[in-house]
Amino acid sequence: MRSLIELATHILLTLLKLCKPGGVKALMAENIALRQQLITLNRKRNRAPRLTTQDRWLFGLATGFITHVRLNKIAIILKPTTLLKFHKALVERKYKLLHSNKGNKKPGRKGPTPKMVQLIIDIKQRNPRYGYRRIAMQVYQSFGITISSFAVGRIIRKHHILFPSGNNNGPSWLTFIDNTADSLWSIDFFKCESITLKTHTVMAVIDQYSRRLIGISVHAGDPCGNDICRMFNSIISGQSPLPKHLSSDNDPLFKFHQWQANLRILEIDEIKSIPYTPVSHPFIERVFGSIRQEFLDHTLFWNERDLRKKLNKYKNYYNNTRGHSSLDQLTPNQRSEHPYTTRDVENLSAYRWQSHCSGIFHTPIAA
Repeated sequence: MRSLIELATHILLTLLKLCKPGGVKALMAENIALRQQLITLNRKRNRAPRLTTQDRWLFGLATGFITHVRLNKIAIILKPTTLLKFHKALVERKYKLLHSNKGNKKPGRKGPTPKMVQLIIDIKQRNPRYGYRRIAMQVYQSFGITISSFAVGRIIRKHHILFPSGNNNGPSWLTFIDNTADSLWSIDFFKCESITLKTHTVMAVIDQYSRRLIGISVHAGDPCGNDICRMFNSIISGQSPLPKHLSSDNDPLFKFHQWQANLRILEIDEIKSIPYTPVSHPFIERVFGSIRQEFLDHTLFWNERDLRKKLNKYKNYYNNTRGHSSLDQLTPNQRSEHPYTTRDVENLSAYRWQSHCSGIFHTPIAA
């Protein structure tokens, strides 16, 4: 029992000596600093001594217990200012650990999740002609998740997925007023060449309000008045109700008396665009640009029947799957059926790919 009391007394006295300024504590710190300087000096180096992280840590810790007068005397290979810098670095590290944010979260907005990043990369790799806005709209269309086109661009540039040559950032057209729903259609033609270099004329009719492709008709060669009436009637057959107005340009084909008589029978008023001003007939011209850039420039056709079959596939893709920025990222059919619909947010953990137009387009579908 007596020995335990003596041991406790010695421990208490040692702690008191160590806690008070100077004394044993300062002597131990000086010995540690001198010993570490000798170890550092023995490392072979032609110029300045090579210091490790452990050296800096020991020098900084020992400097905190040594007075400035003694520090100038025991500093052999290092300047006193250098030792004081080591101690200052330890102090800064201490307060950084005590008062900094303990979590690993970085300040600022959270970026896209890894699953979203991988989805965007997959869409771009499967559809090289898709632009930033097209990918953002496709993500919203498939999963109901809104993502900025700028965020899509940063992801694509970061992973070095480049766009093919060409302009993918065409202007978006302003929408007409909402009361034109199902009452104003647009019609126009464009020409394309088959594998055998035979000219084919394509007629397309769209709804101005929903951008929905009403129908597409094909004629091999140059059409006449009877041909355009036949093409238009084949498009509107089965459509109900018919529009009150039909917007067309100043093409001479629309001046044939057969065409004028056909519209009078159907009780449709024709609205002409401004001559030599394509922007006055914007939506149908934009549709033709999409058909050419996204589809016809990347596929071939043999004859009229083959072209009609392929254009009908694109029509289904255009109306049911392809989102539009001017329609709040909705498809034409969604805008036509539910003008103010919103998408539920889907889970990115499980999705599958759907192919369109014989593999030209690939869109993700939430499982």
